[in-house]
Amino acid sequence: MGVVHILQTQSQMIAARAGRPIQLVAVSARDRGKDRGADLSAYDWEDSTSMLAAHNDIDLLVEVMGGEGGAALEAVETALGQGRHVVTANKALMARHGTALARHAEQHHVALRFEAGVAGGIPIVKALTEGMAANRMTRILGVLNGTCNYILTEMERTGGAYADILAEAQRLGYAEADPTFDVGGFDAAQKLALLTATAFSTQVDYGGIAVEGIDRVTLTDIRYAGEMGYRIKLLGIAHRTDAGVEQRMQPCLVPSDSALGQLDSVSNMVVLEGDPIGRTVYQGPGAGAGATASAVVADIIDIARGLVIPAFGVPASTLGKPVRAEGAVPAPYYLRLSVADRPGTLARVADALGRAGISIDRMRQTQHVEAMAPVLIVTHACLRSDLDTALADIEALDVSAGAPVAYRIEPL
Repeated sequence: MGVVHILQTQSQMIAARAGRPIQLVAVSARDRGKDRGADLSAYDWEDSTSMLAAHNDIDLLVEVMGGEGGAALEAVETALGQGRHVVTANKALMARHGTALARHAEQHHVALRFEAGVAGGIPIVKALTEGMAANRMTRILGVLNGTCNYILTEMERTGGAYADILAEAQRLGYAEADPTFDVGGFDAAQKLALLTATAFSTQVDYGGIAVEGIDRVTLTDIRYAGEMGYRIKLLGIAHRTDAGVEQRMQPCLVPSDSALGQLDSVSNMVVLEGDPIGRTVYQGPGAGAGATASAVVADIIDIARGLVIPAFGVPASTLGKPVRAEGAVPAPYYLRLSVADRPGTLARVADALGRAGISIDRMRQTQHVEAMAPVLIVTHACLRSDLDTALADIEALDVSAGAPVAYRIEPL
């Protein structure tokens, strides 16, 4: 009800900024009798969202139901088809159907806006489509899920186990009862897909994102990464290369003293890199009623001002077909190995890396009391395919115990 609250309490300010009054005339929800903390008695009620979308005296539909299909998709398609603007906070809908819906909007000469679906209150879509319109974007990276950032921050701060911190996040309302969508990286990946399409003028390619969540991040690696000057963050990364666009959502190491490294709790941050501007950084709340409502109403105001631009910044018919370039961008890696503490072991590990063309930047063996010793390695930049070859050889050594742990170190 954040949008309703803003429209009810800030109507004069909004009218002044939009250049015209904005009136809420009709609403729809699953349960008419639910107390939503706002007076809806002055508005028409439609039991069907499609009927709301076809309401005879609306210019714009706001869709905040969620879900990639069903009633949300039907309502948005109905509104666009009848020549009505749409503002949505539904990242799942846009990640699955964004390209088609953008075409549909343009065919009917209306706007489709989705600022609230990506990074909450950070106006990152507007930055890409307007403020950065003169730039050729080359890389996007950022923390796009506050739940994951909270969990990783609290694990580091308190020394608590993943399961315990997740339970606390659920108690505080930061994580759902079934947290898979957040901690598995899927929520953030949907946001990344929309940013990639907007930044690189390509069709939305959610299926082209390599996704890995945070559920396997351990306190051991958080501690060792910290000792080496890094913090672990769930990063969404999209990189334009000569081979195509590489998209990844995965835990990475970032320098502790970087802007991303200093980002704590439930905040989001997006870093854009382009030519000629270089690097710009955006930070703010990534979720919550206030952040979502702020972004939704900002989109409404733009449309009321007459700003009707393509959803992804360029006409949908010109969006390029995605060319996937998985593993095309080299990077340094953090490795943690468990190997036998006996002469010649480190030489054999270095030899396996060397045969794959990977050089070592730093190596150290940590204190231990057992026969197997933890060894930490930071490599120079290499391709993940070459690293996987080396790691398979290391795991097969008779001095190795278990699978090596590897995290990408994202250059900043």
